[in-house]
Amino acid sequence: MDRYLVISSDCHAGLPPERYRDYLDPQYREEFDRQHAARLAMLEKAGQRLEMAEESAKWAEGKNAGLSGAWDHDRRLEVLDADGIAAEILFVDGLTEQNSPPFGGDLGLSPVGANPELQWAGARSHNRWMSEFVSMAPERRFGLALVPPFWDVEESVKEIRWAVEHGLGGILLPPMWHDQAAYHHPKYEPMWSACAELGVIIHFHSGPAPMQDYFGAALFGAAAAASDEPAEPLVEMPGALGIYVTEVAWWLARPLVFMIWSGVFERHPTLKAAVTEGTSIWAPELLELMDHRYNAHHFSAKLGTGYRDAISMKPSEYFHRNIMIGSSCMPRREAEMRHEIGIHNIMWGTDYPHPEGTWPVTRKMMLETFHGLPEDEIEQMVGTNAAEFYGFDTEKLLPLAERIGPERSWFRDESARG
Repeated sequence: MDRYLVISSDCHAGLPPERYRDYLDPQYREEFDRQHAARLAMLEKAGQRLEMAEESAKWAEGKNAGLSGAWDHDRRLEVLDADGIAAEILFVDGLTEQNSPPFGGDLGLSPVGANPELQWAGARSHNRWMSEFVSMAPERRFGLALVPPFWDVEESVKEIRWAVEHGLGGILLPPMWHDQAAYHHPKYEPMWSACAELGVIIHFHSGPAPMQDYFGAALFGAAAAASDEPAEPLVEMPGALGIYVTEVAWWLARPLVFMIWSGVFERHPTLKAAVTEGTSIWAPELLELMDHRYNAHHFSAKLGTGYRDAISMKPSEYFHRNIMIGSSCMPRREAEMRHEIGIHNIMWGTDYPHPEGTWPVTRKMMLETFHGLPEDEIEQMVGTNAAEFYGFDTEKLLPLAERIGPERSWFRDESARG
């Protein structure tokens, strides 16, 4: 085939916020009505604080039709076809477009200030809609269910089983647990077991971080999260955004450290996990550090060996066997580091429909990243790694890729980058 099969490891989909009301259990709709306006106002303030609102509005000018693909089936297929994307992994939408469910059942699934019952209600409203959306193009869409794991692990397991029965192959867990039990706690074992048994892939997505540390408790603290109004006046925090964008990838990778060292992948060798939209340049140094701590040497002698009892392999070996990186909109530098990172662990993604993503200039950005690289390696990173990891039916996707996929010759021809 003279075109690449492209699978985006990071796409987002969600309803306009008011439309989630129809997917809530009826007993929660009155509370939705009560909170809705205040929630939108808070999201707007958060967007302004993160310096996203104005730039996002500029970027969105003239793109309303394409942006409606966040929830519109036909329009989404038009966008994907134009981008050359045969299939995609679907995360809930985020702060930028506000197309996310209510009550904290969103991309961060933060427990801070959350009402457990309501957060589950919000998450389930999205899972119901996502199941419907995936069913419209099941060969092209791999949907993720939202699972707030902290409140009731048995409830989480039930939702995981519901998700599988309704066509969703993965779950999204929050990368931050705040004051809740971390992911090496034994209480989560039934959840890991259920995912391994059912082949459900665990996902962590970039975005959450200790925002109150960066921007102040008035906007992002527990009191602000639990109320309609900030608890105190907003104070300008110099350098907040720079600190956030520097640290956010660390918070995304942190769950992997807990899961690897606690033996989650030792006990469940078939369990799969992916971390998405947090760059991939951190992987070589993190894995080297973990392996260094695992290996016996003079500097670790005083620690004994008990801390390694839960695992029988080097941490990097679990990573390369069980874990993938959704390298969204990866720059050329990461492509050049592909062997250090682990070329078999890289899955390219568009981050559609977000302004930091590649759409509507996907071809240009793909060429900037991959031009001149060996074809078999480009093939792995843009499609076949994800196809194998997620179990896509490539026989169904290849005819589509032959029609819409980016031509291999483009990546050899410098003039195609113009």
